Amino acid sequence: MPHTETPGTEAVPATRLRWWTELPLILLVYACYSAGRLVVRGDVADAVDHGLAILRMEKALFLNAEHPLNRLFTREPWIGIPADFWYASLHYLVTPAILIWLFRSRAVHYRAARTWLMTSTFIGLIGFTLLPTCPPRLLDANHGFVDTMAYYSSWGWWGGEASAPRGLGGMTNQYAAMPSLHVGWALWCGVMLWKYGRTRWAKTAAVVYPLVTTIVVMGTANHYFLDAVAGVAVMGAGLLLAPLVMRYADLAKARALPRVLSRFARVSGDSSGTRSPIVSGGWKTSAGERIPRQRHPEPRYGPAAEPGASPSDAGESAPAPAR
Repeated sequence: MPHTETPGTEAVPATRLRWWTELPLILLVYACYSAGRLVVRGDVADAVDHGLAILRMEKALFLNAEHPLNRLFTREPWIGIPADFWYASLHYLVTPAILIWLFRSRAVHYRAARTWLMTSTFIGLIGFTLLPTCPPRLLDANHGFVDTMAYYSSWGWWGGEASAPRGLGGMTNQYAAMPSLHVGWALWCGVMLWKYGRTRWAKTAAVVYPLVTTIVVMGTANHYFLDAVAGVAVMGAGLLLAPLVMRYADLAKARALPRVLSRFARVSGDSSGTRSPIVSGGWKTSAGERIPRQRHPEPRYGPAAEPGASPSDAGESAPAPAR
């Protein structure tokens, strides 16, 4: 049934999404994201070469903002420590929170927003696969970068291996720097807040969150500026591809669902021990005989009683109830 909309209210989606189908889907995509980072580690030498190539390109274009930001974060703990917490946590808190908010309060926009995010994430995984990149913090010390996560590790749960908790650094691919999905996901959150947030605070957060995240990923030496640019480009590509992805998903569902329902109906019929469906007006036996549906006779007060006639009209008295 098509969705309807009345003034002052949001449209109700034609197909209502359920959290018990959405949650496994999101967890599956995130599992693929994590597994891709783990499986496709790439060659360390190639990753270092790619990182140095990006750094040289930025210097040639006068885009090297990482060095001054990293020196500031290292010199000023009151900036560096909050930045490390920002990098290590908000990426995994704000994005799910926005998804839940959209699901609960902006359901008509949720599917398109979720598809955009997931499509962009898969594109980012392709980038990690094809271009393993050493982040600035893992370059040789003579390049002038300090790993602030390791420098301030006594303040947080992380160690010297990105934002992973101590002892779990081996579970992450530290050379998945290009593109920066920290920036990409923050941009997605900002767009959702700007489009669907109704308060001034929401609009402010829509601008501040992706902007500060971009500064944080460079100041903590986790990403180059061009990694952030690539994160924005990935989100743009995902936005363009999302309608196509939804169209193919709808086609696949339209083809697969009738087959599943038909198979389920056959299995249910076989398991019940009868192949004879109920038909309009009666039933069929296994031999093909039709048994008409029984109807409850209407009460009559006499052989020639008309509808609405009283017992006296029919010349008879109503039968006494059985005792």
